Amino acid sequence: MDPGSHTNAGTGRQGIAFGETGRVRAMLATDLRIDTLDREFVDLTGEIDEFVADLGTGLLCVFVPHATAGVAIFETGAGSEPDIAAMLERVLPRDIAYNHHHGSRGHGADHVLPVIVSPSVTIPIRDGRTELGVWQSVVLVDRNRDNRLRSVLLRFLPA
Repeated sequence: MDPGSHTNAGTGRQGIAFGETGRVRAMLATDLRIDTLDREFVDLTGEIDEFVADLGTGLLCVFVPHATAGVAIFETGAGSEPDIAAMLERVLPRDIAYNHHHGSRGHGADHVLPVIVSPSVTIPIRDGRTELGVWQSVVLVDRNRDNRLRSVLLRFLPA
């Protein structure tokens, strides 16, 4: 995966609201724009690390508002991607008939993907750092060749 081949067109952190004690009470938000460039897997970990870098402690929701994409946490770069692609092909073969049948060959399988790969994950954040395991990465999973431009919403709720 080439991290330089997708862009962050987020608008920065938005949505700060202070309560009576001066504590931040509302979510902080940014939106990423991702060009999948015919890739099934796009590692989002770097953009996430950058977003949470000085946010303190809380929870981060990573959400993909698309009917044919999901977000997963797994080890990248050690052969997992082809294994996961093969598993998805076994579970969601592109060469069978689906009731949802518009779009390119296999597009019906794309619409079933979010049942298997959730459109969101929640990650604990402590002192401005994700509490992911050493080998864990947050990855956009998108097999849909009909739409390569994706939004990924990052929403941080402070503790």
